[in-house]
Amino acid sequence: MRILLIGYGKMGKAIEAIAISRGNTVVGKADTRQELLSFNGQVDVAIEFSQPDAVIENLNYCFEKKIPVVCGTTGWLDKKTEIENRCKQQGGAFFYASNYSLGVNIFFKLNEFLARLMNGRTGYSISIDETHHTQKKDAPSGTAITLAEGILKHNSSKKAWALNETQNPEALVIHSFRIDPAPGTHSVNYKSAVDDIEIKHTAHSREGFALGAVLVAEWLAGKKGVYSMDDFLKF
Repeated sequence: MRILLIGYGKMGKAIEAIAISRGNTVVGKADTRQELLSFNGQVDVAIEFSQPDAVIENLNYCFEKKIPVVCGTTGWLDKKTEIENRCKQQGGAFFYASNYSLGVNIFFKLNEFLARLMNGRTGYSISIDETHHTQKKDAPSGTAITLAEGILKHNSSKKAWALNETQNPEALVIHSFRIDPAPGTHSVNYKSAVDDIEIKHTAHSREGFALGAVLVAEWLAGKKGVYSMDDFLKF
């Protein structure tokens, strides 16, 4: 399979190594808009891990060129519905996940299950903690937002999420920390006067995220439509 990497930072390099180890070919690496526009090779799928301020133009490029695209960039989700509609209008293929680790996606389902169990149980405060390396520019992380959305979906005591601090009792607080080196740690906390309940996922390296992105890219090639990890993992 011929892969175009859009974004060639630490994650892009990890994806490249795993893609090649699985017998794929990386036919292009674009780390700037100019590099992307100058690329004219044959591609089966693009993997996009860039920056929030570049992702919309990158995705539109893939739709225009009819390149199926796997996106892992976070910090732009206010435009996600717009992008999904554009993909459908242009007959493209788009796959987005806030996190491509299999373990994290199991963690997402565990989080939703716990939120359902805790719904209506008074006396517990709910919060999310997330820690990443200092090079991560968006906060909270896309993974933390996905966790928050899972809680909001199933726990009626919270109506929206808020970053770091709030006086609103109906807001779910996400605490974001930036510490090196930290590939990513997320915990969901239910605290009361008598006990605490915590579920936690800790990533040890980028390889788990990179492998998931490559597996999804292999799956997406040749498809059309908008997909998520639920489609890929068949949860």
